[in-house]
Amino acid sequence: MESAKTSIIAGIVLMAVGLLFLLDRLGVVDSGVYVPALMFAAVGAVFLAVFFFRRRDQWWAAIPGSVFLGLAAVITASQVAPGSAGGAYLFLFMAAGFAAVYARVPANWWALIPAGVMFTLGVIVALPALQGRAVAGVLFLGLAATFGALSAVPVRTSGHTGTMKWPLIPAAVLGVLGVLFALQATALLVPLEFAVPAVMILAGIGLLVYAYRIRGHGPRTH
Repeated sequence: MESAKTSIIAGIVLMAVGLLFLLDRLGVVDSGVYVPALMFAAVGAVFLAVFFFRRRDQWWAAIPGSVFLGLAAVITASQVAPGSAGGAYLFLFMAAGFAAVYARVPANWWALIPAGVMFTLGVIVALPALQGRAVAGVLFLGLAATFGALSAVPVRTSGHTGTMKWPLIPAAVLGVLGVLFALQATALLVPLEFAVPAVMILAGIGLLVYAYRIRGHGPRTH
């Protein structure tokens, strides 16, 4: 069974290389330009094969696989469309890799954090029109959304399945920062010196509310 899967992967790689050389002979493309991208894609395909076809504990292979495929996409994009925001592909592929880690083993809920971070960075790189505080606004709002989504993920601890409450605290703080930077970027809010104490006050309120809930109802999921 394993040899059959290996043959499938090797066959696909050989077909891709043969097609590339054929197009080079026909004068359609310059194969030398795409050799690095093809090498990265081949290595990424090997890691993804390990992820999909091997045992459940081989979830880690999705991470390097997504990195190599992302690098292949960046190189290809730079050749096909020079000047485009091809660097975003690396972050988006990495986000997909970490999301795949969680999808394979839901106990690896931590993978959703780098997945959200990579996706947010990919969006920022893909939108070069974003400048200054607008970038900070998108970054903080993306991180806030990541932790907000994490608070809704069911987690099993000590025989009990429930949701985590602690991600709501960084989600609230990052959300406030994101809104403040977004408002400043659109010139709807002035001095930044008011933002820091406002965030500190809101964060303190969030911690007090969290402590009250834990004390009043007992800890649920750690």
